Amino acid sequence: MAEERTMPLVSSIAALQDRTAYEALSWEGSFEDYLRIVRERPAVTRNAFQRVYDMIIARGTEEYIDSKKKIVRYRFFSDLAADKDAVYGLDIPLQRLVHVLKAASQAYGPEKRVILLHGPVGSSKSTIVRLLKKGLAAYSRTDEGALYTFEWRLPKDGGVEVFPCPMHEEPLRLIPQELRPKVIRELGLGDERCRVHVEGDLCPACRYIFRDQMLRSRGDWAKVVEHVRVRRLVLSEKDRVGIGTFQPKDEKNQDSTELTGDINYRKIAEYGSDSDPRAFNFDGEFNIANRGLIEFIEILKLDVAFLYDLLGATQEHVIKPKKFAQTDIDEVIIGHTNEAEYRKLLNNEFMEALRDRTIKIDIPYITRLSEEVKIYRKDFNQDRIRGTHIAPHTLQMAAMWAILTRLEEPKKANLSILQKLKLYDGKVLPGYTQDTVKELRKETVREGMDGISPRYVQDKISNALVADAEGCLNPFMVLNELEKGLRHHSLITSEEQRKRYTELIAVVKREYEETVKNEVQRAISADVDAIKKLCMNYIDNVKAYLLKERVKDRYTGQDMEPDERLMRSIEEKIDIPESRKDDFRREIMNFIGALAVDGKEFEFDTNDRLRRALELKLFEDQKDSIKLTSLVSNVIDRETQDKIEVVKARMKNDMGYCEICATDVLTFVASIFARGDAKG
Repeated sequence: MAEERTMPLVSSIAALQDRTAYEALSWEGSFEDYLRIVRERPAVTRNAFQRVYDMIIARGTEEYIDSKKKIVRYRFFSDLAADKDAVYGLDIPLQRLVHVLKAASQAYGPEKRVILLHGPVGSSKSTIVRLLKKGLAAYSRTDEGALYTFEWRLPKDGGVEVFPCPMHEEPLRLIPQELRPKVIRELGLGDERCRVHVEGDLCPACRYIFRDQMLRSRGDWAKVVEHVRVRRLVLSEKDRVGIGTFQPKDEKNQDSTELTGDINYRKIAEYGSDSDPRAFNFDGEFNIANRGLIEFIEILKLDVAFLYDLLGATQEHVIKPKKFAQTDIDEVIIGHTNEAEYRKLLNNEFMEALRDRTIKIDIPYITRLSEEVKIYRKDFNQDRIRGTHIAPHTLQMAAMWAILTRLEEPKKANLSILQKLKLYDGKVLPGYTQDTVKELRKETVREGMDGISPRYVQDKISNALVADAEGCLNPFMVLNELEKGLRHHSLITSEEQRKRYTELIAVVKREYEETVKNEVQRAISADVDAIKKLCMNYIDNVKAYLLKERVKDRYTGQDMEPDERLMRSIEEKIDIPESRKDDFRREIMNFIGALAVDGKEFEFDTNDRLRRALELKLFEDQKDSIKLTSLVSNVIDRETQDKIEVVKARMKNDMGYCEICATDVLTFVASIFARGDAKG
């Protein structure tokens, strides 16, 4: 009875299975079948570097200009498919990494180097490698990323013994090296897009079996490969196939067999000798990572005894298993380390050979605000945080503080570190150009290599969510939590550094004040029709002023002199002095003219500076009628309350506020107005 109830559910699950895909991934055939596959799709014979590079490029790229420099963004690292491991704001370091992989894929030299990702803690080094490993596993399951290995089917005791190649080698290695160029040429293997080039010899176990079968068949190679079955190879870190990870342990417990394999003592009795490669476990990380990628976690913590294995694997693409000859490998070797360990490398003369065979790629912290925010949005969004609203600007302010700690103080006079942050984020500030941003970046020494890591910020946001947020998490809760945590931060090395980080929190709080003041002003002056009307009036007066004409009064129809008081009341809101008013007015008219040339219409919000001035002017005209300051008193009349509710509704509908944070922000801004701090 229970079985009857279960079967429909099991059948439902079974119906979801893609049997066609399973069969494709489980394909096996003869060596002849494989040669036909190679002729049709020579890309199946690519080496590890070529495969990793093609995998990245297959996801596509985007190009954009940053400070007059063309940057390529590789979607592989930021694709939605990357899920929680997406990497943001590191396009330039990732571009360097991909260039190294491209050069290695074309055998220009980097394939004989260790790729070393170097940077401060929490800068996404391990995330980048994790993406490469996950991506490679997924790519091997696609038609474009398909690769193959083989196994031996040998007669034994009236049956068949199956012996898979322990290092998942390329089947074409079964062709004797001296025949390979001729075979590839005469069989037409490869094309202009992908040249078939097979390097290296069989692993000791397969070489032993190959020699034995050649003896048995009296040198008939065709009979030898009759015992070979080629099968599809699916890379998997969990199954230890083609993807390896090595993490150094305590120096006293490190053993090179973890990298190159060890003798299987149980099989010695079966095969009669510990020199028989079939009695050897080729299960070291170098062995199992063959055809794919090996990650060295904290690579510079490796014991010096491991150095020779690593150097051979890097430079010669060979490893030396115990009691056997050097064995060819085909894999990308990538490691990562932090600053402290790298400094040790520089001071360790025993590691000089490793330094010489290393391509170091700096992975700094993000220095672009909009990219840093994406990290926190990934973990703290309304889909994941149920029951607690995250107030607007909460994550932005946390990200702003984190980036400020990473930036070096600008050397330019009159440029604050906050302005520098905004310029880096692509904001346009009066008097500064893209050339300024280039100069700012050039003058830095270690920008992005010091400061607060995203992990610290994530931890403190989590603390604030649990401890303080009752229905809504606001920026002050997070900033206070960040400041409180500085007292016990293990990576802050001096009191001076702690003081600087605390001062930067004050900078962010002031910026937040300005931001919410502007938002409340916008909410109060959000009457679009009124702003449009004010804008048209201003433009008409500016046009008449510049052309030395009179302007027609829309109400009386009379020709009037341009309304200087109106124009100045708007311009003063964005600090346009009397001496610069003509320049600003010409700038606006030129802007409108340029839009017209492009066939575009001018709207009040097309020009940010003018929009801001209009909003402030309208706010000034309306704020007295709303009496926002009455929020901080105990007495609010019904009419004022209704107007405040309208403003609050705009904040909730248009700006992402909830009832709690909208009320809090209005009260906060009202207290600023009550102090007389608000502009205008």
